[in-house]
Amino acid sequence: MSKTKTWVSAARLRTLPLSISGIIVGTACAFPFYAHHPNFYLIFFFAILTTLLFQILSNFANDYGDGVKGTDNENRLGPQRALQSGLLTKEELKKGIIFTAGLSLVSALILIYLAFGSAHFFTSLFFFVLGISCVAAAIKYTVGQSAYGYRGLGDLFVFIFFGLVSVIGCFYLYGQSIDLWVILPAVAVGNLSIAVLNINNMRDLDADKVVGKNTLAVKLGRQKAKRYHYFIILFALAAFIVYALHSEKAWWNYAFILAYIPLIKHLFFVQNNTEPRELDSQMKVVALSTFFVSVLFSLALIL
Repeated sequence: MSKTKTWVSAARLRTLPLSISGIIVGTACAFPFYAHHPNFYLIFFFAILTTLLFQILSNFANDYGDGVKGTDNENRLGPQRALQSGLLTKEELKKGIIFTAGLSLVSALILIYLAFGSAHFFTSLFFFVLGISCVAAAIKYTVGQSAYGYRGLGDLFVFIFFGLVSVIGCFYLYGQSIDLWVILPAVAVGNLSIAVLNINNMRDLDADKVVGKNTLAVKLGRQKAKRYHYFIILFALAAFIVYALHSEKAWWNYAFILAYIPLIKHLFFVQNNTEPRELDSQMKVVALSTFFVSVLFSLALIL
């Protein structure tokens, strides 16, 4: 495999549609109020770019952290990682992390300037600190002795950054205000993002337990992790529906339910699953379904 293909593989492209779902939803919620913002579409572009860079950074850091700790080994059920397989060295991956972190902060600075200009210093400072927090969270998931992904806190951080920060933070960029109703789609996207992580953790539950990676799935055990999975996906659906009821009651406001059909089928798959390896295929189902739910939900708000 060429170096270019190796880096593309390490970036885990299948995770990228999920990462921008919150930006799409946050932008759609802001559209009826702030579409007149002179930088509206530039803010949207750089919000997408910054989020993609954060996600790629997280993927590189996850590859590095799990590889160094020995979590990615021959017992792992998912696809081989770059460091685990020897396609990238520790030094190469570390340089990739530093380079991507720098790019993401540059993109975040441009985004902050487009949203707030030079007149809102403290707001700009807050969002810059938030950007640094995103970088730190992406790296500390598996890297270092205090990696929070090894202490069962991965779900909480995914909910905060993929849900609340992504949707509500994006909404705030356009108009420097917060609509409390936007918390509902933020919670929905956050829950569906957790569902992708939980599928990954249920797949790797036995291997993670052996190496001391105490994910929430490991702490709950397989059956409770399944029940937790049902709850977060169905609660997300309820949150989306309540927000749709709050907005105009045209029938197309509920078109996103169509994209929920694969998720309902997925829940039956998880319920009947006895072979953890088979859960690997379900990560793509949940990630892409989340993306399409977000797109349909957003199109209804915009159109």
